[in-house]
Amino acid sequence: MAAIQLEQIVKNYGSFQAVKGIDLEVRDGEFVAFVGPSGCGKSTLLRMIAGLEEITGGKLQIEGAVVNDLEPKDRDIAMVFQDYALYPHMSVADNIGFGLRMRGMSAQERRRQVEEAADILQITALLDRKPGQLSGGQRQRVAMGRAIVRRPKVFLFDEPLSNLDAKLRVDMRTQIKRLHSLLKTTMVYVTHDQVEAMTLADRVVILKDGEVIQQGAPVDVYTLPETRFVGEFIGSPKMNILEARSVGQNGKSAAVIGEMRIPLGQRQLAAGRDILFGVRPEHLIRCAIDEAMFHTTVDVLEPLGSDTMAICMLENQEITARLAPDPSLRPGTRLDLRVKPEDIHLFDAATGTRI
Repeated sequence: MAAIQLEQIVKNYGSFQAVKGIDLEVRDGEFVAFVGPSGCGKSTLLRMIAGLEEITGGKLQIEGAVVNDLEPKDRDIAMVFQDYALYPHMSVADNIGFGLRMRGMSAQERRRQVEEAADILQITALLDRKPGQLSGGQRQRVAMGRAIVRRPKVFLFDEPLSNLDAKLRVDMRTQIKRLHSLLKTTMVYVTHDQVEAMTLADRVVILKDGEVIQQGAPVDVYTLPETRFVGEFIGSPKMNILEARSVGQNGKSAAVIGEMRIPLGQRQLAAGRDILFGVRPEHLIRCAIDEAMFHTTVDVLEPLGSDTMAICMLENQEITARLAPDPSLRPGTRLDLRVKPEDIHLFDAATGTRI
């Protein structure tokens, strides 16, 4: 296992700066996910850690040693890609053990390590098959097995589940989580899927335009997003964001959205300030009309079994409420909703930063 330190890491492609002076530490044995939209620099950052991209500026250390100029093979890392890159003419066992054979390991020891990795990944029954006889999820587990037998200091995952269907992605998330729990090896995982990042990682690092926007435990970035971008990017369905203005009365602040006035509890804001009012769909609560803060009607319903998403228009702005299933809910149904003051997120309208 090994810690990774990034100090002012920069990557330029000509005049374009893809990664902008990132400082970051991945602790020994930690599982960290880099997440962000396409073009945010997350894969470039991972490839620099792997040695597949040259570092323009800054210092990269693995286990306390500077590795900027080391070849990938000398960094003691293993990487799992989106594409499985298996040899079609080789058996699963030979694919997993190929790197060990190239190192000159004896056939007996190689077989022992291959069987150990297969047992961890629950693919022992597949060892004699060829890749063409496997499902996508099975192939990805073979690729992971090839990484495991190397016994590296660091595992790097570059969107490994992107080619799988929804059910297989869920299954493979569980496999990767179990793998980390068992091996306790440092892992860095790149994904554009915030659900993968939230469910897998000890710590989530959110990137945008080559910079780290926020990092922290999944529950922390979900509960206390520092910017509008994070609030909308983390969470599905995304956070509702409504344009509002602050007002004050009797020493208390409220947010005015069209004709509606929403008390802000203990928070004090200067009157007349343009703000963004954020509330997550699950925090919109159906209530009696005399308790309601929002009065609207259902525009579109999305039944999901355990939940129903009610999409509504509020002062010409769209909101989504996550509600319990209710057969009486239909498009056109009136909805009276409230939100607890502690579940309200406020952002500056100009900068998008948390207030």
